[in-house]
Parts: sequence; structure tokens; C-alpha cells
Amino acid sequence: MKAIILSAGQGRRLMPLTEVTPKCCLRPGGVSILEWQITQLAVSGISEIVVVTGFGHDAVEEVVAGIEGINVRTLYNPFFRLSDNLGTCWVARGEMDSPFVLINGDTLFEAAVSQHLLSDAGQYPITLATDQKNRYDSDDMKIWAEQDCLRRVGKTLDLSHVNGESIGMMVFSRAGAEIFVRKVEELMRMGDGLKRWYLSAIDELAQTGVVGVSSIHGLSWCEVDDPVDLAHAEQVVKTWPVRPSGERAETENAGFARVQPAALRNK
Repeated sequence: MKAIILSAGQGRRLMPLTEVTPKCCLRPGGVSILEWQITQLAVSGISEIVVVTGFGHDAVEEVVAGIEGINVRTLYNPFFRLSDNLGTCWVARGEMDSPFVLINGDTLFEAAVSQHLLSDAGQYPITLATDQKNRYDSDDMKIWAEQDCLRRVGKTLDLSHVNGESIGMMVFSRAGAEIFVRKVEELMRMGDGLKRWYLSAIDELAQTGVVGVSSIHGLSWCEVDDPVDLAHAEQVVKTWPVRPSGERAETENAGFARVQPAALRNK
């Protein structure tokens, strides 16, 4: 299966760290966010990864060039300064011609998260990975689900309905990919298309009953939006059994794929 990682943004809330370095190239635990993502996806059986770039494209290319053990390539979004991530999905829509996983460029996750999501996929054309917590703030991408069916997703949902949050990862069947691409193209024709998040497309599709949810509650993940998040990520990645050095703290999974970032091979 293919994975598409949306890594076109700069990450202005992390300035000055991202003044010249794209967010996905920041290095919690001494390894870039992108390398962490690729390693965990490789363990999960993903065979092809497309990284959609924009800001700092050359830096991302350098990271990708150092990856061994899995097919990774980049796709450049020339409109990254003008568009939000719906526009980045529009640029990548030609890659969405088969089942795929879509991941935010700032979502860090242990392999168990992507494995769980993939094992849950199938009942719905689109399946969104979700988590739960006691309180949600204005920055959380909140969800309203009924059993395993997503009803709404967005930052401004009525809190009386909210029962989870999106972690920034979802999987599409072939039919789901076709539905999503059509919705992305439709929204991009609207006057505010460039300013939309792709989850606004998922929100509209959810209201038609084609989006399911997969709770990964109890598994390890985090997002990196600001310096506090980055410091938290430094601690979180230390606990993961699969590391980008190609070594495992645990060895039960015989399907482990060896993926070595250049940064660690050259130590």
C-alpha cells in the first residue's frame, strides 16, 4: 500500500527553528520527524511513500535521498505559500489512484498506530484514526462519531457532541480514494478552496455515511505544532520499540523492515 505524507508547510509556530528548516526536518530524538514517520510506516507494511513538499523542498529531498529500505519519493507543491493542505491534496490527487494512507507531516506515531488503523480498515471507504481524552481545546481537530461511523470533524464542533479527535492519519480504499479526489476537486473550485483544510472534505463526506473511525486510544502518538509539542515529542519517541536506526527494543515482529536514515548510518 502507498502512504502520502503532507509535508509542504513551514511550521511558523516553531519559529525560529523553522526559519529555514521545514517542520518535517526537525529532529526529535536526533532524527527528523519525516524519518520517524517513514520508519514506522515501513514496519507497518507500507511499500511506497510519497512526501508532498513545499517549503524547504531541498532539505526534504536531502532527507529522502538518505533513506534506504523502502521506496520514497517527493512531489512538489509549487503553491504551498498560497494554499492550505486541501490544496496540497489537490496537487497530490494523481497519486490517489489506489488504496492509500494519508498522514499529516507533523503527526508522529509508533508503528502500532498505523498497524491498528490498517487492520481496522475495510468496513468504510475511508477510515479516520482517532483518540480520546478528557478535555478538548480550540486547537484540537475534534470529532463526533456514533459507534464506528464518523458524523463530523472540525475544530469548532459543539462540545456536547465531541467524543474524540483526529490524529491526522486516515486510510482510503480504492472507492474511498475516488470519493475523496472528487470532493477535493469540488472544494478547490470554490472561492475559499485555497484556504481550506482537507479535513473539511472529510467532514462533508462524513455526513454522507462513508467515513468510519478507528480508535487508537492507548497507543503512542503526538503532533508537533509548537516548541512545547517538540519537547514532548523528544520524550515520546524514546519509548518506541522501533527506531530509525533499524534496531528494535522488542523483536517479536518478524515483519520488521530495515530502514536506515543517513543521519544514523553515518554516526
